[in-house]
Amino acid sequence: MRESNVDLSEEQPVFAAELTPYRSLGKTGFRVVLCLCGAICLLYGGFFLITGAYPVGFFFGLDFLGLYIALKMSYRSGRAREEVTVTRTNLSIRKFSPAGRMVEHRFNPFWARFRVKRHEEFGITSMYVTGEGRFTDVGSFLNPDDRESFAKAFRGALATVKQRI
Repeated sequence: MRESNVDLSEEQPVFAAELTPYRSLGKTGFRVVLCLCGAICLLYGGFFLITGAYPVGFFFGLDFLGLYIALKMSYRSGRAREEVTVTRTNLSIRKFSPAGRMVEHRFNPFWARFRVKRHEEFGITSMYVTGEGRFTDVGSFLNPDDRESFAKAFRGALATVKQRI
């Protein structure tokens, strides 16, 4: 009799997805927006400084600084991601924060339930996985179209795993 040592962590995935937030402005666009806004703030700020209304020029500088900080924070939050993997014996949802910290949620795919909340006008508003007395949300940062396509594919993967008993 031969004993088989199968590593379950290397089992072939039935479904694997990496979910990332959408950012409409790329790095080049980021630079273009900052350069244009910087030039405008410098031009008008300089005008008001020359005419003696120095507080207005100061506020143009604050406006530019505020825009820079807001765009940087948006890009930082864009580094968050989720990795969803379904195998015959495991459902894993790994959440990565913008700082790089990772939290992993594991479920037995036979006990896991995929829940979706819908709104008539907006479509899917939230998605989460429950099972074994625990739950976690999935894809909270996705846009409505991506939520629909993910929900369809993920639901199909869970159904496939549950059929292969």
